[in-house]
Amino acid sequence: MNEPSFAHFRRRLYALAIASGLAVTAQAQVASPDLLRAQQAVQKAQEADADHYAPDLLDSAQRALIQAQSGALSRSRSERRDADVLARQAAADADLARVRSDRAQADAALQQRRDEIAGLRQTLGLPQEGAP
Repeated sequence: MNEPSFAHFRRRLYALAIASGLAVTAQAQVASPDLLRAQQAVQKAQEADADHYAPDLLDSAQRALIQAQSGALSRSRSERRDADVLARQAAADADLARVRSDRAQADAALQQRRDEIAGLRQTLGLPQEGAP
């Protein structure tokens, strides 16, 4: 009787666990530099409140990122290539959304300061800037 021992099953289970871990690691390494850059750009745009100041651009970036992530996991070389193009587009849209958000916030802060200066000038009885 040559029945397998429990140690034999344990080795197979250990080998299966190692193979699964390697598969997960390999899948995590699928992310291209373009995809990682796009993920970071979308995150930065979200942190800059682009959903408030540039919602269309942020939405476009998020959709392109999702498509790029999906394509990156494909077995097809052309789909992975397309995923890189989508990732670059997502990064560009996210960067533009972040910049527009930063500019809108800076413009709002500038306007607030100008209003404060105008109020102080009025309180002090000074002529307004640009007035004769």
